[in-house]
Amino acid sequence: MNPSTSRSSLGLACAIILAGLNLRPCLAAIGPLLEPIRHATGIRFSDAALLTTLPIAAMGAGAFAGSRLEAWLGARGGVLLALALILLSCALRLSPPGYPALLATALLAGCGIALAQALLPGLIKHHFPDKVSLLMGLYVTAIMGGASLAAAGAPWLAQASGQWQLGLAVWALPAALGCCLWWRNAPAATGGSAPASAAASPSRLPRAWLLAGYFGLGTAVYTCSLAWLPPFFVQLGWSGQQGGLMLSYMTGMEVLAGLTLPALSARGPDLRGWLALALCFTLAGLLGMVALPQDQLMLLWVGLLGLGVGGLFPLSMILTLSHLDDSRAAGQLTAFVQGIGYLIAACAPFFAGWLRDVTASFSLAWLALAGAVALLLLLTARFAPQRYRLAMRLA
Repeated sequence: MNPSTSRSSLGLACAIILAGLNLRPCLAAIGPLLEPIRHATGIRFSDAALLTTLPIAAMGAGAFAGSRLEAWLGARGGVLLALALILLSCALRLSPPGYPALLATALLAGCGIALAQALLPGLIKHHFPDKVSLLMGLYVTAIMGGASLAAAGAPWLAQASGQWQLGLAVWALPAALGCCLWWRNAPAATGGSAPASAAASPSRLPRAWLLAGYFGLGTAVYTCSLAWLPPFFVQLGWSGQQGGLMLSYMTGMEVLAGLTLPALSARGPDLRGWLALALCFTLAGLLGMVALPQDQLMLLWVGLLGLGVGGLFPLSMILTLSHLDDSRAAGQLTAFVQGIGYLIAACAPFFAGWLRDVTASFSLAWLALAGAVALLLLLTARFAPQRYRLAMRLA
């Protein structure tokens, strides 16, 4: 590889990582600020859940349009549009507070996140074919790092400024930086390519549906934690700032797992052991928060939850990409898996918020998620690498 190509690849990798950093702050900032938001708008927990559920659902629905938008805009224009939508959604949150306005910005952010997540994994597969695990690990780690920054920074900014809207709107700044870096380093536009044929549609493959369900249930744990972990600690008597710091701590552990587990898993093609390890961490964290919710043990339970969720997300993406060698087909499969998966995961925060309204506790929600994780442990045995080709034979 010549020096100019090496610099170009490094620039593209940095642009991908910064794009990933912008994909969660608009969601992660909501939970730590939920009490002032509820006080200002008078909404219930189930209503507040829509601020997370709606963008997650938009992410799922928008993922299906990724291949068509890539054909129209190219990866360069598509990701740039995605970052611009995120920037706009955050900036608009500086406007006078109101629940409908918050819902509208959540939907706008979800569309941007969906578009970026539909395009970036296939782009990684195409431009870094020998470093998929490394780049996916860094990309997903950046996603989690953005969530951690927002969880810790949003309540601090809101308290320092006396305006909770600032804690939501400030994340337009890294989105603007992401737009600039992407414009400078993104690959040349290649719009005009035809969408994949109907014969290659992942919807015809049982394995694609299995991967989508697997990803969706795993992501449901993450979306519920993102939405309800800070309110859970407020319910236990902690302050909103402390609840935000615990979410930040959880996402920090996600970053640690996102950096290490994908790199370790790259040593061999079989991901089942690493997936099972991540799921066991997740299960232990969920059950611990319900069974032993003492303050002195919460760092352990939340840390285990973060390690599990942080490892499960990138490993699920690597698992999906590993099923196909062709980058375009792998990108299409990833978009399908994320589309169905996020639609599944979008239901979880609303269901958990409804349970909180009915029972005045988050315990049943954590137990329901623990049951979903136990099911994923059983399904993990089906992902033997020697069966990938047979499972994807129609593709």
